[in-house]
Amino acid sequence: MQVRSPRPPRQRVDGVLLLDKPSGLSSNAALQRARRAFNAEKAGHTGTLDPLASGLLPLCFGEATKFARFLLDADKRYTATVRFGAATTTQDAEGDVVATAPVARLDRAAIEAALPAFRGTILQVPPAYSALKHQGRSHYEYARAGIDVARAARAVRIATLRLTAWSSPDATLDVECSKGTYIRALAADLGAALGCGAHLAALRREATGGFSIGDAVALDALEALAPDARMRALLPVDALLLELPRLAVDDADAQRLRDGRAIGRVGDAARYRAYAPDGALLGVVTRDGDMLAPERMARTSP
Repeated sequence: MQVRSPRPPRQRVDGVLLLDKPSGLSSNAALQRARRAFNAEKAGHTGTLDPLASGLLPLCFGEATKFARFLLDADKRYTATVRFGAATTTQDAEGDVVATAPVARLDRAAIEAALPAFRGTILQVPPAYSALKHQGRSHYEYARAGIDVARAARAVRIATLRLTAWSSPDATLDVECSKGTYIRALAADLGAALGCGAHLAALRREATGGFSIGDAVALDALEALAPDARMRALLPVDALLLELPRLAVDDADAQRLRDGRAIGRVGDAARYRAYAPDGALLGVVTRDGDMLAPERMARTSP
């Protein structure tokens, strides 16, 4: 009987990986493969991509997981392929077709004329197949059981919605939107507005929180890298916080923050990323009256 070699202990890895997630793989499965590649103790992602979708998925390792939530609120940019003429149960290509309609008369001008109604702040009803909760259970659990539950419309913001290509029955859209926006719901609503139905055929996330897909590494390529090169693919922990103003503090205030105590406020920003005199990230501090209080602090011990 072959005896397996003992698995090496997981190592502390701190940083941010910009992963180009392939289509057909869940975000968690991609995360676990990346975690195994680094043999990392702790890892998490900054919001999921559906298995159908590909593209930018920032992954956090070690101390970066503490600051992942600061990327959750960021706007996101997608390239979406909307297929007109067929509505599905899931509003994307993974669902069953529930209605069809001819699209022979649909043209680029008609699609472009429909887009303005979906720009700006709009109300959007989340898909029946979503991870949102109702009475402690995800909506997709009810949908799979054939139970129809009410889904309240939510306000989302679509900053950019542009038709970049049209080859019937598929339209390619450039979409920049706020958190909580469902692109497949947008596809279905656009199809309804044009009277022929539609679903999301493909989706690729191009950017989020100042990060771009052009700086991401594919999963297969990551796994093929030598260990040293793999570590060089990581961004520093504070890459998640670059949209916050930087605050350098002296040794005394650095120790106060490490001890969980507030310091005197400097400047007018509501929140800062604070650094010790040696340049080490202390964490995020937030305004509390005339003081700056620790909100989320980085571990400084090895």
